[in-house]
Amino acid sequence: MKRILVTGATGQIGSELALELRKKYGNENVVAAGHKRAPSENLLKSGPFETVDTTMKDNLARVVKEYDIDTVYHLAAMLSAVGEQNPQAAWHVNMDGLHNVLEIAREYELVRIFWPSSIAVFGQEAPRINTPQYSVLIPSTMYGVTKVAGELLCNYYFTRFGVDVRSVRYPGIISSETPPGGGTTDYAVEIFYEAIKKKRYICFVREDTVLPMMYMPDCMKAAIDLMDADSSAIECRTSYNLTSMSFSAGELAAEIRKYYPEFKCDFKPDFRQQIADSWPMSIDDGRARKDWDWKPTYDLSAMTKDMIEKLTQKLEMKILSSKS
Repeated sequence: MKRILVTGATGQIGSELALELRKKYGNENVVAAGHKRAPSENLLKSGPFETVDTTMKDNLARVVKEYDIDTVYHLAAMLSAVGEQNPQAAWHVNMDGLHNVLEIAREYELVRIFWPSSIAVFGQEAPRINTPQYSVLIPSTMYGVTKVAGELLCNYYFTRFGVDVRSVRYPGIISSETPPGGGTTDYAVEIFYEAIKKKRYICFVREDTVLPMMYMPDCMKAAIDLMDADSSAIECRTSYNLTSMSFSAGELAAEIRKYYPEFKCDFKPDFRQQIADSWPMSIDDGRARKDWDWKPTYDLSAMTKDMIEKLTQKLEMKILSSKS
């Protein structure tokens, strides 16, 4: 039976992925680890939780040894928009944390590591339409720089030490469970909350801004499918391109308006617009589809419907709870 550690388990992806892994492998076999953000009640009650700063190797090694960990999903990171406000901290968290995980994987001979890269690895020099798997990587953000460096470091640890580390380049992730954490694509989550609560949203990117996106169930499916794939099928040891759908901010607002005709969205771009303009508009993930049979489930219409249903229920329950 696998013994899994999920770092960054209080973040947007980690908080849901840890619970999904517990369903698959058993609650006691999945250790959730977080650092600054408080864990949800569900995360605490369903299985072991540890406070771990991944930039401190001894702290990380203690948990690996105590729980006899053989597999790590390393999700602890500082995201793009927050990273631009403190690039030195972004480098420290993203690179030192990854290096510590890889070193521990080497020293303790762990079975497998998952680490997410991002479409932020691409800059303005890369084709923005149907961006290929192998393209020039000259990012314009410190977040993107750490992802490029991380991809090369993962590839090095595989070729030099045989560490079975696997990675995908995630697009923007949309989730109904965990609030966004400082990314450039956060508008695609915030817009749902504001549409349901206030019927109005001020979007921080232009109406015609098109970016690749993915709904959280597909995000988790991709990570688990890649980690379950036979090693012989994994031919890309930097990071696989991955996508599900591409749409503009205006198209998302229009889709939401099908459920709330009175919803109004104003577009007032801020510093994040420049970051969005440096990223791909659509992604070629043919390599992932070929190597490990990747196939997304959700498109814009299905994602919007599910988001509105889940968030409406979630917000109604919150109101009822506050009155009781």
